[in-house]
Parts: sequence; structure tokens; C-alpha cells
Amino acid sequence: MARNKYPEETINQILSVSLTLFMQKGYEQTSIQDIINELGGLTKGAIYHHFKSKEDIMLAVIDQLFKGVDETLTAVRDDPALNGLEKLRKIFRVALSNPAQLEMAATAPNLLNNPKMLAAQIQNIIEEAVPVYIQPIIEQGITDGSIRTEYAKELSEVLMMLGNLWLNPMVIAEAPENMIRRCRLFHELFKGIGLDLFDEQMLHQYEEFYRMYNEKREKK
Repeated sequence: MARNKYPEETINQILSVSLTLFMQKGYEQTSIQDIINELGGLTKGAIYHHFKSKEDIMLAVIDQLFKGVDETLTAVRDDPALNGLEKLRKIFRVALSNPAQLEMAATAPNLLNNPKMLAAQIQNIIEEAVPVYIQPIIEQGITDGSIRTEYAKELSEVLMMLGNLWLNPMVIAEAPENMIRRCRLFHELFKGIGLDLFDEQMLHQYEEFYRMYNEKREKK
């Protein structure tokens, strides 16, 4: 393959090939050389011109997989037909039903063994997910009476930290039955302060997600 003179096309080619390899072989088993081999004439230097490491490639792949999520979350946040609590429930449903979520989870490495990726996840929660999406929804819920708290920012952070880290099999891998126990405790904790986020259908969706995740991981 001739080297592409357009940087954006080159980056897209690297990410496309990398995603395919990560899904086929898993992140840990895929090397930079594997990626180079699938790119034909593209050199290692060309890859490192755009990405400093395999971790950087994986982070870019994740960003690409979730490029439509911002629009979806914005639509939920700005939906005039829903109150604050209803929006929170929908946010969790949307996140779980995103087809990229399972592919990313099954493809990515364990984040405890990849501190750079874990740090990027936490940074995204604190700097984007909380202030842009979750805190405005909770503040609306306080205003419309569907959510009762004096701690909008702190509650937003706890929701996102537990939801995206403690309930995330990429961080703490457990059997599906143990992960669903976490979901039930998560539900009970927040129900105790008036945030009734999950119903049995949602819990079933989580259970199915964890089951499919384990099946995909076992094939790697």
C-alpha cells in the first residue's frame, strides 16, 4: 500500500486496522508490528508520527467508536419532555445499549494494568461527563423536584465513578453473577436517597452485557 499523503486518511487507516486486530486478537496480543504488517507500505516511523504508543492508538480507537455518543447524550440532556430523574435513567439505558460499548469492553485491556488508559477514563469523567452532561441533569432535577440533594456536583461524580469504574468489567473483572450483585447494590444505594435508577429490565440488560462480555473475552 502506498503511503497516504493525507494525514487524516492515514490516521483513519491506522485506527481501522488496529480496531480489527484488537477485536480479532485482543489488545494485549496485538503488537505495533502486527498493525504495520496489515498496513502494507506504511512504516513504523509513520505510525509513531501520529501515535506515541499502542496505548495512544487504543485511546484513539475508543474515541472513534464513541464519536456519536456526545450527540446522543446532548439530546437526552436537552430533551424538554423529561424531568431530571427521567434523564438520568435514560442516560444509563443509552450507555448500556450503545453497540460500541461491548466491542470496546471486550477488546480493550484491563485498565488496572494500563494506568494511562485508566487515568484518561477518570479524567474524561471529571472534566467532561460530569460538568457537561450529568451535573446539569441533576441540577434540573433539583429544580423540577424529581431529585433531592444539596450536592449536585458530588452526586454527579459518585454516579459516574461507580457507574464507569466499579460497574465496568474492564476495571474489575468478575463473573456475571458477581457483577449483577454490584448493579443491585448500586441501585439500592441510590434508591435510598431517592434516585430510583434501575428497574428489573435494566438489571437484566446489565446481566446480559456482562455475560456477552465474558463470552467475547474467553474467545481472545
